[in-house]
Amino acid sequence: MRSMSAALAAAALLLLAGCSGGASDGAAPSAGASAGECSYAASGQPAVDVTPPAAGTDRPTGQVDVVLSTSAGDIPIALDGESAPCTVESFVSLAQQQYFSNTECHRLTTSGIFVLQCGDPTGTGRGGPGYRFADELDGSETYPAGTVAMANAGPGTNGSQFFLVYEDTQLAPDYTVFGTMSPEGLDVVKSIAAAGTAGGAADGAPATPVTISDVTVG
Repeated sequence: MRSMSAALAAAALLLLAGCSGGASDGAAPSAGASAGECSYAASGQPAVDVTPPAAGTDRPTGQVDVVLSTSAGDIPIALDGESAPCTVESFVSLAQQQYFSNTECHRLTTSGIFVLQCGDPTGTGRGGPGYRFADELDGSETYPAGTVAMANAGPGTNGSQFFLVYEDTQLAPDYTVFGTMSPEGLDVVKSIAAAGTAGGAADGAPATPVTISDVTVG
């Protein structure tokens, strides 16, 4: 078993892996956005041209069901619009604009932290939607198997990259939790993880490429 310091080092790598789209074109949003006060500040060049959610629209207030259709199987997810309305609003908006369609999940970790990371159309871990938004955290966040959470590059830098937790993982409560995979979806991610990474390292691209063909909402 890896030491806690090694696990924390891996967690730091995760934090750096969720770029919101390069250098900022606007002020960073503050952490802890409240429902109805979502702000999507311009940040770098979008990996795919999309429009941020419009100001003044109704925010999600309950569960929103989505399905990631992947080359490894379907991953149903219940999004939590109650605790993470801005995150869910952004994710649904990107899905409806086909932002995630035909994109690869670019990162798998198999020691210390246990996640599959997706949401970057460039497949490099540096791509984002051209905007960023605040964290939705209360400090009690945990990351058990089945969790869906946002990757980030520091406070207030959420963009489009997210990670799917396939085994209980210890992380600082710095990553917005915005959904939960169904048991069937979790099994799909576990099967991806079982094949390991390309080259056999503990952190890298999945050995079996995983492509999201579509994300359906509702």
